[in-house]
Amino acid sequence: MSLLNAGRVGRPHGLDGSFHVTRPRGMLLTLGCALRIGDDVFEIVRRAGTDDRPILRLRGVDDRAGVETLRGEDLFVERAAAPPLPAGEYWAEDLEGCIVVTADGRELGAVARLRPLPSCEALEVGDLLVPMVGDAVLSVDIDARRIVVDPGFLGIEAS
Repeated sequence: MSLLNAGRVGRPHGLDGSFHVTRPRGMLLTLGCALRIGDDVFEIVRRAGTDDRPILRLRGVDDRAGVETLRGEDLFVERAAAPPLPAGEYWAEDLEGCIVVTADGRELGAVARLRPLPSCEALEVGDLLVPMVGDAVLSVDIDARRIVVDPGFLGIEAS
């Protein structure tokens, strides 16, 4: 997947075409960055707020009406433009679809999505939530599309 989701266009902020970003990934929303919205590409010309609550303005979106036409649309960044992640961190897009297995090879299902929780993020695997912590996740192999978890830590019975 060559695109990473960086958030979603939220409500307008002011009159100049600025808007709040919902579900932001602040590290992907940098000044001068190119954002893809649908088939169009826009440059970020203003960034304010915080990583948790960013406010953006895009070149070519000059008023509230322009923001309203984009409201609810996803913002994408080319993976090549993304900063490198620290060791042990992964893009949600890379984890989605990975097969989750126990250390003895029992398959638990595929990752549907990465869900943010108050204390950490968790892999949603059917009805099971697997916290992205070292005690629960023993290994992640993105190339093999395989995640090994500790069933004892997760409180699920061994096979």
